[in-house]
Amino acid sequence: MLNLTAVPLTPEAFTPFGDVIDARSSAAFPINAGRTQRHHDLARVETLGECAHTLINIFVSQPISLPLELTFLERHPLGSQTFMPLHQERFIVVVAPLGEAINPDDVRAFVTDGRQGVNYRAGTWHAIQSVLEREGEFLVVDRGGEGNNCEEYPLKITVTLGE
Repeated sequence: MLNLTAVPLTPEAFTPFGDVIDARSSAAFPINAGRTQRHHDLARVETLGECAHTLINIFVSQPISLPLELTFLERHPLGSQTFMPLHQERFIVVVAPLGEAINPDDVRAFVTDGRQGVNYRAGTWHAIQSVLEREGEFLVVDRGGEGNNCEEYPLKITVTLGE
């Protein structure tokens, strides 16, 4: 059993796994006659393989209880996957680097502050959606198309929140 403590999500700590999406720390420029600030190119969307296309979805997730008990991580080898909370929902992010197998020493847990989203790189191992406190709605951008784009790796993990 792997025991993890989720620490605050930062772009630097998450870099090996993908992108943190946070308009509060990104560069922006005005558009629409100055009425809108565009936070541009916040994450790299990957759609790999033949007949691939980008999907835009809304996921509605039920809150988990702590400690979070996981029995597997999953990955999407043919595309990235973005989760952006629509109503400042906090969520737990559990990730492991690219590779065929998962080294338990490399698994990390983070907790968002409700205004951060994540973009998992293609092939990054990650936990299923784990929203805290209340039901959550998320804008999800990922890959559609032919091919097997979801693999699971069995691993028992317990996650608690850090200070």
